[in-house]
Amino acid sequence: MQLLPSTSERPAASVTGGAWPHRRSAILDWLMLETSGERFIDNILVQLCERLREAGVPIGRATLNFRIQHPQWFGASMRWRVGLVEAEIETYEHGTMDNVSYLTSPIKAVLAGAGEIRRRLDRPATGSDYDYPLYDELRDQGMTDYVAWPIEHTLGRRHVVTFAADRPGGFDEGDIGLLRDLLPALALVSEIRLKNRLARTLLETYVGPHASAEILAGAITRGSGATVGAAILICDLRDFTTISELWPRDDVIELLNGYFDAMSEPIERHGGEILKFVGDGLLAIFPLDRPNACLDLLHAVAEAQAAMALLNEDHVRRGRKPLGYGIGIHVGDVMYGNIGSRRRLDFTVIGPAVNTAARLEALTKEVGRPVLVSKAFAEMAGCQKVLESLGAFPLKGIGGPIEVFAFSGDRCRAKVEEPGEALAEAALPA
Repeated sequence: MQLLPSTSERPAASVTGGAWPHRRSAILDWLMLETSGERFIDNILVQLCERLREAGVPIGRATLNFRIQHPQWFGASMRWRVGLVEAEIETYEHGTMDNVSYLTSPIKAVLAGAGEIRRRLDRPATGSDYDYPLYDELRDQGMTDYVAWPIEHTLGRRHVVTFAADRPGGFDEGDIGLLRDLLPALALVSEIRLKNRLARTLLETYVGPHASAEILAGAITRGSGATVGAAILICDLRDFTTISELWPRDDVIELLNGYFDAMSEPIERHGGEILKFVGDGLLAIFPLDRPNACLDLLHAVAEAQAAMALLNEDHVRRGRKPLGYGIGIHVGDVMYGNIGSRRRLDFTVIGPAVNTAARLEALTKEVGRPVLVSKAFAEMAGCQKVLESLGAFPLKGIGGPIEVFAFSGDRCRAKVEEPGEALAEAALPA
């Protein structure tokens, strides 16, 4: 959908050209010199609007609209209105740009190149004005004037700031001049915080929330780390080599994403941390400093089994074979930290306990049971009621035989919608 042209939409040069700022102000000094201790840009937006109102600028509503790099979200909007002590934050999924509400918004017009959009809301539209649907909403909120500008970040990345007035007569030219003078400083302070958030998001996406926090705290040297107690889960998909050789590439990727969603979402929901995906394999830990970490792991596995059952129903409907998988579970101390070459590090866990979990996962192929846990894990979890002893098995490189138990989400009557209550009823010791 093409937006109607408007003479009230100024080209970018009219806003960004020239020497800035045109005048010094206390608010500009505060924005540049006194916000370094504030981590979040939404808090800065709130403080900025409050200071502007105290200075006599009739800000009744303001927004910051960012395009962000995130695996789930396309953008985020921070909105402040008079009376709010915190900004409202709304995220937008990828695909939002196809929605009519976005296509018919002044935000889209600014991102497409408009340098300024200004509309007096208490006056009838003239022939050069385009009335965006947002304007009716703002009038209902008592707003009398609206202005939107681009916020320019490095390498031409463009975002949008908007202000709306709630005073009869709207903004005067002094108000508009003051707001324009704030734009370069607002661009600077917002870009710094957006990049900090981006760094954290990328680390959380690729190494997990706990590892990302450790890395950002300075754990970036080879060999840095700590010994922690953890319940360990290793999962592997069956017959993936055959599938990857016979199926089209896009179908293989779709299959892996569905499988990892089924396994990963319950793990993260119950406090586990996924450390890595290796091909069709997954390594996750539940640190023992969390209460009931072992039972949280079993809750997650019960939900994952139910999710895999639903996924396999879909595969069967599409004429495919159900997916098989194996899960090995153990508990013990692991070395948690940076391992690798001088220039390329991996934040992971190693140790005998990890090896035992891997051997249990491999054993699932021999005994024909998808989830196996060690006696040590069963005793720590106190969950023998929902486990079936399969006897003692020698595990390669582990030493003597260890007793192995099979776990089934069906046996503990776990349900996708309420797994915790069902499992706790059956598994928690009396």
